[in-house]
Amino acid sequence: MEDADKVFLEYVVKALVDNPNDVKIDRTVDEMGVLISLTVNHADMGKIIGRMGNTAKAIRTLLRIIGMKNNARVNLKINEPEGSVRPERPMGASSASAPSSYKTVDQVIEDLKGI
Repeated sequence: MEDADKVFLEYVVKALVDNPNDVKIDRTVDEMGVLISLTVNHADMGKIIGRMGNTAKAIRTLLRIIGMKNNARVNLKINEPEGSVRPERPMGASSASAPSSYKTVDQVIEDLKGI
């Protein structure tokens, strides 16, 4: 079956989301392989991406396995919903930045001088 990857993705995504009627899947084939584009309701994006992207990573891995069975390279593109905005991080801030309640090294040194 040629569209096994699309059928699988539709089954998994519709089982995860709260708005299964908003799920749209487009499948294109070119010389690079198969590209599946997934669009879901903006309220369901967190469920598809998962914590730290683990759910999306797992879905991509399973799609690649299905592709290997059919001698095809399968890639998944998750479309960002229209009107969504990503929170901006300050320059130099990493994703694991410290909470504002933490003291800087200089503040700790000043505290220790007072002892």
